[in-house]
Amino acid sequence: MLSERRLQVLRAIVQDYVGTEEPVGSKALTERHNLGVSPATVRNDMAALEDEGFIAQPHTSAGRIPTDKGYRLFVDKLAGVKPMSPPERRAIQNFLDGAVDLDDVVARTVRLLAQLTRQVAVVQYPSLTRSTVRHVELLSLAPARLMLVLITDTGRVEQRMVDCPAPFGESSLADLRARLNSRVAGRRFADVPSLVEDLPEAFEAEDRGTVSTVLSTLLETLVEENEERLMIGGTANLTRFGHDFPLTIRPVLEALEEQVVLLKLLGEAGDSGMTVRIGHENAYEGLNSTSVVSVGYGSGGEAVAKLGVVGPTRMDYPGTMGAVRAVARYVGQILAES
Repeated sequence: MLSERRLQVLRAIVQDYVGTEEPVGSKALTERHNLGVSPATVRNDMAALEDEGFIAQPHTSAGRIPTDKGYRLFVDKLAGVKPMSPPERRAIQNFLDGAVDLDDVVARTVRLLAQLTRQVAVVQYPSLTRSTVRHVELLSLAPARLMLVLITDTGRVEQRMVDCPAPFGESSLADLRARLNSRVAGRRFADVPSLVEDLPEAFEAEDRGTVSTVLSTLLETLVEENEERLMIGGTANLTRFGHDFPLTIRPVLEALEEQVVLLKLLGEAGDSGMTVRIGHENAYEGLNSTSVVSVGYGSGGEAVAKLGVVGPTRMDYPGTMGAVRAVARYVGQILAES
C-alpha cells in the first residue's frame, strides 16, 4: 500500500499532467502543490511510484507521466466525481427537454455529451429486451392487410406490416386490439409470449389464422436483433488529442466504427453503475491508448441502456464522470416522463 503522502504526490502528478499536457517534475510539483515536503523528498516519492509502475518517464530529460496503473489508482482511490454546477445542470435539462421523440433524445444526448466532455460520445438506444409494452396499436390498411405498431415504455416505436391469411373485419380488429392490450400493456417483453399463447382460442375459427399471424409478428418484433443500436458523436474531438495517441489516431477511429466493439466497451446495459476502463483494460487493441467512462440510464430504478465517452487516457476523470452521470440522470427522467 502507498503512504498517504505518495498518494498525494500521485494525485498531483495526474492533475498537473491532465491540465498541462507536459511531463511533471518534482520542482514543479512542490511549487504548485502544498505537499509540505522538500523537492528531494518528492523526488524520492516519485522514484518509489515509478518503481511500482504508477508513473513513467517518457524520455530521458523529462518529468514523469501517469501510467494506466497510476490512472486506475487515481480513479479508484483519489478522484471524486465532480458535480455539475447549477447553470450547467439547467443547460443540460433545457437542451434535453426540447426533444420530440426517442431518436431526438438520443441525438441530443450524444451532442450534449460530446460538447460537455470534449470527447467522443456513445449512446446506446434503450434495449427492447429490458423494456415493457406501453401499447399495441392495430390499424386496417386493406381487408387482409394490417399495420402493427408497438410502443414501449421508453418511447420506442416499432411498426410492422401484417399480411393476413383472410379478410379481417373492423369489429374483430377492435376485439383483438382490446384483448391484446389488456394482456400485455405494462408487461415486460420477456413475459409477453406466455401471456398471449392462448389468445387465438378466444376468436371464431375463421379469424384464428389472422390472430396467430398478428401474434407471431408481435413476438418477432420483440426478439429482433436490431435492438442494439448506437449513436456516436464528437469523433472530431479526438483530433485535438493527436499527441496523446502513440502512433496514429487511425486504430481508434477504426475501433469506433465497429458497433460490436462499442457495445462491449459500454458493458452490460443491466449494470447501471459507473464503469471506467483505462488504456490496456480495453480488450480491443485499437483502444489501448483510450479510456472509456460509461454508466447505465433508464426510467425508474432500472437501466435500459448505457451511455458514455471515449477519450485519451490523459482525461479529466472527475469532470468526465460527473458529466456522464448527470446526463444519464436527465435522460432517465425524460424517459420516465415520456
